[in-house]
Amino acid sequence: MDHGGHSMPMRCSMNMLWNTQIENTCVVFRQWHIYTKGQFVLSFVAIVALGVLYEWLREFQKTLDRRIALSLAQQGKGKARVSGRSTPEAEREETGLLSGRLVILALFSALSHCRTPVPPLSRILRAATYGLTVFLSFFLMLVFMTYNAYLVLAVVLGAAVGNYVFSSHMDVDSVLSGTSAGKGMACH
Repeated sequence: MDHGGHSMPMRCSMNMLWNTQIENTCVVFRQWHIYTKGQFVLSFVAIVALGVLYEWLREFQKTLDRRIALSLAQQGKGKARVSGRSTPEAEREETGLLSGRLVILALFSALSHCRTPVPPLSRILRAATYGLTVFLSFFLMLVFMTYNAYLVLAVVLGAAVGNYVFSSHMDVDSVLSGTSAGKGMACH
């Protein structure tokens, strides 16, 4: 734009309505400013790749958990430790639940007896992977919130391609028993 010899930079267009604008669109950041159709195509491909990466991270989380569980099981730490009814812990749990004084302690105690502690390094890796997955899911949500039909299509296409590529196998027994943890592309 030229106003009397002074060049003004093009501004990001922020639409809060469904749109199909290609040029002069900003994606999440002011620095991700699309000036040309070519930049838009590259941005579309980048967003599809982010959707595929999100689906890969979800599968990586499942694989990581399986590997950690297998490692713990091989070390003999994978057996659930459930207290019997005659232990002092069980009596304290029952007393707390009946009297209402130790309800939170009893619930925490019950959970800790059914679960296996995860070593710190594995916990760090699980937490980092989870954090990255949550970040990416919210980032893609912000792309979706540009209300740009093409960018929305890029998010959906990335999710679909990623799901097709990385979810080629299914645990039929867990799906049929209702214990499958399929989330879809939720925020987290």
